[in-house]
Amino acid sequence: MKYSRLTKEQFEELHQEFINFLATQSITADEWTNLKTNKPELAEIELDVFSDLIWEGALNKAKYLEHISPQSMHLFALNEKNMHLIGVKLKNKEDLTTKDGFNWLRENLMSDDVEFVQANKDYSKDPHLDKFKLIEQGSVITKGDLYKYFYKLIN
Repeated sequence: MKYSRLTKEQFEELHQEFINFLATQSITADEWTNLKTNKPELAEIELDVFSDLIWEGALNKAKYLEHISPQSMHLFALNEKNMHLIGVKLKNKEDLTTKDGFNWLRENLMSDDVEFVQANKDYSKDPHLDKFKLIEQGSVITKGDLYKYFYKLIN
């Protein structure tokens, strides 16, 4: 398994896609029930393969990631050859994960308590795995609205 197995909730959300996946493997509903009962290790392999396919598709489509913690925001543009980071760091006690903290940032962008950084990082041999590691660390796939806003602001 290259990535991680989808959660039960994710499998439930992707129920129809999983049925279609099993159909491409020529596995009927009855065969799947039998497989889970009598050959659980093979069923586990099918779950893992499906999970990797879903992750691969999501990572392939992802253009932006963001990770917001109480004191910092990491906004990533996932380019073809590298990723570009815009980092926003607070030097005070405001909390970006709260509405009040985020509003404070909006009203005080040019304050000495706000620090901006930018960096580019080339991908390793496996760009999808690089992206996945950021997701494992708490980043989420987004449409890039925050990234685009801050990119215009600081460039």
